[in-house]
Amino acid sequence: MGCLGNSKTSEDQGVDEKERREANKKIEKQLQKERLAYKATHRLLLLGAGESGKSTIVKQMRILHVNGFNPEEKKQKILDIRKNVKDAIVTIVSAMSTIIPPVPLANPENQFRSDYIKSIAPITDFEYSQEFFDHVKKLWDDEGVKACFERSNEYQLIDCAQYFLERIDSVSLVDYTPTDQDLLRCRVLTSGIFETRFQVDKVNFHMFDVGGQRDERRKWIQCFNDVTAIIYVAACSSYNMVIREDNNTNRLRESLDLFESIWNNRWLRTISIILFLNKQDMLAEKVLAGKSKIEDYFPEYANYTVPEDATPDAGEDPKVTRAKFFIRDLFLVTRLVSSSGQGAGPKAALRQPPIRVLPFPKGTESGDWGSCQARLKKESCSSALGLSAGLS
Repeated sequence: MGCLGNSKTSEDQGVDEKERREANKKIEKQLQKERLAYKATHRLLLLGAGESGKSTIVKQMRILHVNGFNPEEKKQKILDIRKNVKDAIVTIVSAMSTIIPPVPLANPENQFRSDYIKSIAPITDFEYSQEFFDHVKKLWDDEGVKACFERSNEYQLIDCAQYFLERIDSVSLVDYTPTDQDLLRCRVLTSGIFETRFQVDKVNFHMFDVGGQRDERRKWIQCFNDVTAIIYVAACSSYNMVIREDNNTNRLRESLDLFESIWNNRWLRTISIILFLNKQDMLAEKVLAGKSKIEDYFPEYANYTVPEDATPDAGEDPKVTRAKFFIRDLFLVTRLVSSSGQGAGPKAALRQPPIRVLPFPKGTESGDWGSCQARLKKESCSSALGLSAGLS
């Protein structure tokens, strides 16, 4: 008795083989296309200490190159912005009695408002009522509260405090819609790794934002693979502030130490580092106010001389020029000392390629981003191509 089978004729087998070859060709063609796209994409890793402004750079890229934030995203940010207002006023009125010497309210009639703000401090699921906004507005108008704000380097206060407290009338509106500037100023602690994809003049970028606090840095190693360039963000205005983690370490010193550790990291020795000296506008405000002198925190500033090739901005006060170039040179000296092998191990001098320094931006929240993002594109592209570039 014969057996019934499903065996195919040689003609059928030939057709199947042809289909398999065509399918394999399509798959290989798609893989090759993806490999080329991956190779042509510049992967930028944003690193820096906490509250240096890394996330704001990502938001700038979204606004400039990814159609910004849609209405639903803006609506979701309203709660974050109002939480910034609450955190700011709670922090200030609480600090009035803890800093030395303490600061009293200028108007004693505002005491019940201060008590109200302190009472709602621990409430996480808080309803932002008109009563809350009225109390905030009255307190922010109190000269004692303003005096405490002026001493904010003595306690931990978010950078956007003044910005949103001065705009309390608009933030309190029922139909409030955040502006792009509001979104840039909004502060939300970065935890984890966030990727943003965008294109500038047909050049593809993937930007990775990683939390800068000490407990977040262990996640950085996950992003080091195939990175085109590291953008190291430093907050220049932090020279008179301490980090949140221990309320003791100077923020700028922390940033310098972190920069040195990245510069000397053996896994990153072939990756270009682009130094972004951020928050120049806030640095200028502090220097011109004259209340917190840089030499009180960095004694070497007393003998610092501005380099002959330093080019100040038009109309810039010489004191501001001196301050910003001093901070720039702190990072460059760190790099030079490390590369000479002093205190950095015998292999430190092998690090290539060199550091690049972006032109001094006023700040990532300001409108002065166009020149920086153009330079950023140029530097990251040259890093990918292996081109050399000197210091700016």
